[in-house]
Amino acid sequence: MPKKNLSDQPAASFELAMAELEQLVDKMESGALPLEASLDAYKRGAELVKYCAGQLERVEQQVKLLEGEMLTPFESESADSEDDEE
Repeated sequence: MPKKNLSDQPAASFELAMAELEQLVDKMESGALPLEASLDAYKRGAELVKYCAGQLERVEQQVKLLEGEMLTPFESESADSEDDEE
């Protein structure tokens, strides 16, 4: 029976992907993984980063749509520009 590769499993959600990514980083930073396992962990981590970035991009687009693409500046930014005008 062939060994199931980590990358064969899709991420179930953004939160689970982030948790898995944190675990992979901890394992890799510990130095306890053999070379081949480190390479597999790196590949899986890259896939998780790509997935998370895509999820964040998708959510950002939804927020822009909901806001009518009229994101308002922070209050401090508008206060600073008013001070400059005086």
